[in-house]
Amino acid sequence: MSQRDISLSSLAARYFSTLCCILVMLSGVQSEAQETRADELNARIKKQKSRANFSVTDTVYIDLLNELAREIRFYDTDSLLNLSKRALEYSKKAEYARGQSVAYLRQGDYFSDKGERDAAINNFTKALVLAKNLDDSALTLRIINNLATEYAYNGDYAKSLNHYLEGVEMAELKGEKEMLSILNENIAGLYESQEDHEQALVFYQKAKKLNDELGDDINSAMTMSNLASLYADMGKLDYAMFNVNRSISIFEKHRVMDWLAYAYETKGKVYLEQDKYQWALYWYRQGELLHEDLDDDRGKIDLYNGMAKAYLGKGIDSLSQRYAMQAFDISNDIKFPEGTRECAYTLYLVNKKNGNFQKALAFHEIYEEIAETLHRLENKKSLTLLKTRSEYDQQKQELIEANEQALARQRGLIYAAIIVLIIFAIITFFIKRAEKIQKKLNAELQAKKEILEEHEAALVDSNETKTKLFSIIGHDLRGPIGSLQGLLQMFSDGEMTKDEFFQFIPKLKKDVDHIYFTLNNLLSWGNSQMNGATVKPSVFALESLVDDNINLLSELAKSKSIKIVSELAGNTLIWSDSNQIDIVIRNLISNALKFTPENGMITIKARENNDLWEVSVRDTGVGMDKVTIEKLFKKNSNISTYGTNNEKGTGLGLSLCKEMVEKNGGSIWVESVLRKGSTFFFTLPKAEDKYSQAS
Repeated sequence: MSQRDISLSSLAARYFSTLCCILVMLSGVQSEAQETRADELNARIKKQKSRANFSVTDTVYIDLLNELAREIRFYDTDSLLNLSKRALEYSKKAEYARGQSVAYLRQGDYFSDKGERDAAINNFTKALVLAKNLDDSALTLRIINNLATEYAYNGDYAKSLNHYLEGVEMAELKGEKEMLSILNENIAGLYESQEDHEQALVFYQKAKKLNDELGDDINSAMTMSNLASLYADMGKLDYAMFNVNRSISIFEKHRVMDWLAYAYETKGKVYLEQDKYQWALYWYRQGELLHEDLDDDRGKIDLYNGMAKAYLGKGIDSLSQRYAMQAFDISNDIKFPEGTRECAYTLYLVNKKNGNFQKALAFHEIYEEIAETLHRLENKKSLTLLKTRSEYDQQKQELIEANEQALARQRGLIYAAIIVLIIFAIITFFIKRAEKIQKKLNAELQAKKEILEEHEAALVDSNETKTKLFSIIGHDLRGPIGSLQGLLQMFSDGEMTKDEFFQFIPKLKKDVDHIYFTLNNLLSWGNSQMNGATVKPSVFALESLVDDNINLLSELAKSKSIKIVSELAGNTLIWSDSNQIDIVIRNLISNALKFTPENGMITIKARENNDLWEVSVRDTGVGMDKVTIEKLFKKNSNISTYGTNNEKGTGLGLSLCKEMVEKNGGSIWVESVLRKGSTFFFTLPKAEDKYSQAS
């Protein structure tokens, strides 16, 4: 048994050595190919400049500058920027709109690689306007794809998806199959980032089918590399290995070195999922060798983070820490939230293992915060609606095909009747019969379409409620509970002492208080949304309810040295549901405490207004601008900000207040001035004599 192990180890060592030599040779060939292509373009530029009538405004010369800028993107970014600036300057002088558009596109690529999101989006947008005016569909599609990808890098998947869908519609209309494949593959990436693997697979399969129709090996290999990464995440490691091996052979054959580096990294990821850390490191190192000749910071993030995980698995914590920090720093430099999230989690694991609990907790909080941002409500909602629309389109297409098949059968019967009988009456009969069946089928199709649309509307409403609940639970409950769970786990495992644990007690108390308040609001809102809230009015004294809530929140007010004053008279009798109004008052006072700085003041008043009491809760807090006020009480609004002492909020309280006040026959509004404070008003019915007697 030992001899076999030694023999296999020696064989593996020889294999590693041989493959390393091959990779070095391949890397050299790629470098030569790159230099040859760049030299060719430079030679053409030099030849163009040597012409007797040469001018920098010559469109051929401008196109060569843009093409050279594209060629050296991942090898010399500074020259990329210089060339694109010159191309833009000369294009403007020549009034050459296409040259300007391509130059803006190249500059957008430069800023994208540097992580300067606003500058990249600005340049892509300028390029897109020019391309659309030219009615150049091929150029327009490339720019739309880059712009959508930039929004995805920034974590704004909703905007990214809108641009991808615009590109898909144009590519289908213009018959641009290659760009249609790329756009579908990038949409798959959005679903993969949201961990919706099944839906990501649907779009990857669409891209793969288009690549097969095009017969393009390189595009197919790119899709297979991405599929391999997805299969690795899904735990389908055999599929992952099959796809990545096929893509590697194609990239090596065509010397596509940037994608070859990614394929090597993906193969390392597959071995990492199998806990084969030595093999994972081997393939990660091959990717690292290729990156020495590439200027691609974004590509290094997953590579270094994967190496950090492999070293952590092997117990080499120092190298794990080093590679994870390198990836973390690059992600922050180029402002890439997905990379920062994954690296923060790796650093959390490394520091937790080494007993650095403060650092571990800090990295874990970074991970949770970015994860919540990337999975925010509008991203999930947009992707869910696309999935719903895809399912609806598929069902509609199936119904149309069934209708066409039925009509084809009827036409066959008519043709057979013409041939066999050749009788005008029978022909007329079959035609009328076919028309009747067609109308019936069309009516059935229309009815089924209406049913599907009703189901879609119901699904949208259901998704809005669920995603809002999940967003609140994920943002305001998962974070504090996760921290509490992590601390308790480390304490129960003996990874921290009792004294270290007690240092976190104040933070835990604050988190638990927040969870308790949030749960009260969440349960009340969830009950009203799902089951419908029943109003049970009765006569009660508003001043008692206000005093109870002042006492309940007195500790929080004391911690910020805020004075709460009730100026309600002793006869403020209300005819409403006391439990619901209790929630309204508690939320408004709590909200005022949250946005009032230390040594501030909160005043509660009530005045009679015909048959209503007009109640006001005034604070001396930070106030709000007009834009925020307009959004505050709109349907499905979920405005959530941090208070003056970084207090968290769900954005649910004011929605709950509005709903409950209106159910009790009142209305609610706000008046506010920035840096001076806000006053929330709401009205409630007065308790008339007949109500008093009934009570």
